[in-house]
Order: sequence, then structure tokens, then C-alpha cells
Amino acid sequence: MRAAQVITLDGPAAIEIREVEEPSAATVFGEQCVVDVHAVGVAFPDLLLSKGEYQMKPEPPFTLGTDYAGVIRSAPADSGFKPGDRVAGVGLGGAAEVAGSSAAMLFPLPDSLSFEKAAAMPMNYLTAQFALKTRAGIQPGETVLIHGAAGGVGTATIQVAKGYGARSIAVVSTDEKAEVAARAGTDEVIRVEEFRDRARSLGVDVVMDVVGGDLFTDSLRALAPFGRLLVVGFVGGEIPELKINRLLLSNIDARGVNWGGYTFVRPGYMRAQWDELLPMMEAGVIDPPIGDVLPLESISQALIDLEERRTVAKTVLTLGR
Repeated sequence: MRAAQVITLDGPAAIEIREVEEPSAATVFGEQCVVDVHAVGVAFPDLLLSKGEYQMKPEPPFTLGTDYAGVIRSAPADSGFKPGDRVAGVGLGGAAEVAGSSAAMLFPLPDSLSFEKAAAMPMNYLTAQFALKTRAGIQPGETVLIHGAAGGVGTATIQVAKGYGARSIAVVSTDEKAEVAARAGTDEVIRVEEFRDRARSLGVDVVMDVVGGDLFTDSLRALAPFGRLLVVGFVGGEIPELKINRLLLSNIDARGVNWGGYTFVRPGYMRAQWDELLPMMEAGVIDPPIGDVLPLESISQALIDLEERRTVAKTVLTLGR
């Protein structure tokens, strides 16, 4: 089968499309599900994995693909899945024509979701759900401000916030990204160049920050009393520093969001998250915005575009099925 593989840890340009053996249902840990992959979501962890910079560090060669969707080819009798079931998957190895996975890392798909949209979901939407519900304790009627709102986690946060009855404000850098955030359902859009001037007057309850960088302090200023700033990532490249007296003086919190570190050691947690999101999918509140749809062979360029912040919405790779 074809698979997008990391051979050397030299970044996305060094990824190769190779012919490799298909995964078997039998593993040293017992039987696993085998999935015929239809679509793969381009995700930030794949970029880090290609450089050896992710928290999980598999030895090359290995197959990329942390988000994917397809159809069950075979499954253990006690897995809850059967051949023909449509699923989304998260983990590693999805950027191939066939993927092997434990049932715990697979999720059932509503018929209303295409494989392309499903491949845009697992990591981004489970991260957004964990951030808003578990870390922020989001309540109906609260307001969430989202940096990097046109990216995959950003658009997911807009929609999950709406599913919980919250209002969203999207911070974006271009007209194109403003359109993506609006299409995702945000209630208000702010251009990044006006955010600093408006921050003190916003009084939001939650800030979702995947960017980091020099707007961090202004994000704290944007919080109302008892507000929560969620530290999700640093795609802007700079890790900001926090003077903790700001938290004391304003009665606000800064909270870390490490979805992977929390969920991967808690069997069943991800499926519980997915089950909470399913009604939002079925109601159409969750409808992932898709950017470019490209063949698997375009994975290197797609990850380079992601690294250089040219990506709008979620890029999806297809396997030609």
C-alpha cells in the first residue's frame, strides 16, 4: 500500500510516499481494527513528528497521519465495530491506504458527515471540547475569544462553543480568514491589528490561545473577572512569559491545555468526548470548514504551508477511493 513516511527527521520536505506492507489485524497486543482510509487531515502534530519535535517520538521509518477517516475492513468481535462501519480515527499511521488501530482510537461517524469533513475532526474537535468543557468549565451565555480562529482548532472551538450555548469572538489576520471564521459560525470577528486597542473593553470569559506570542498580555487584559485564558499552543513561534501578579490583581486564571497528555492515559475518555459531540454533529452545529483537498502525494507541501501559516481552515488529503 501507499503510505506517507518519515524516513529522516528533516522536516516535511523529506517525507516520502512509499510502498509498504499493509497492517495486519494481529499484533503483539492482540487483535486490532483494520481501516480502509479515505481521507487524512493535515495536523500540526504531523509537522512536529516530521522533525522529531513531538512529545511522542517514534523511530523512523514511520507513517504519519494523526487524523483520518475511512471504513472498517475488519474488527475484533468485542470492539463495538463491524466491517463496513464508517469511522474517524486519531493516533498515528492514518496517512496510508490502510491503517491499523485499537478500537479506543476510533469513533463512529454520522451519515451526514463526509469522509473529508470527518478527517478534519478528531484532534481539533476533541481538543476544543477538552479545553472548553474540562479546562474552562464553559457555561451557556459565556463569551469565548479565539486567537488563530481560522485554523483547524480555531474553527472547531467556534462550533463547540456554540454547541455549549456560548458566544464566540474570532481574532483573524486577513479578510480570507475572517470569511472562514464567519462560515464556521462565529458571532463576531476582530482583526488582529485592532485587538490590542480593544482588549481592555472586551471582558470575555474565556480566551482560547493557540498562537502565543506578543498578544498574550493583551489577552489577559481582555478577560472579565474570573475569566480563564487557555494556553493551547504557540504556532506564532514565541512562548510568552507571565507575570503572575496579573492573575491576582484581576481575579483571572491561566490554564494549560494538554489534551493528548491527559487523554492517552485515560482509556475510554476520548470516546466519551466524542459521544458528547455527536449530538452537535447530528444537529449540524459541528460542520468542519474544509480548505484545500489534495492527493496524499501533496502532504509535504501541505505541512510546509501549515508551518508557514498559509493554511486556511483544514487541509485534507484524499486516497483516491
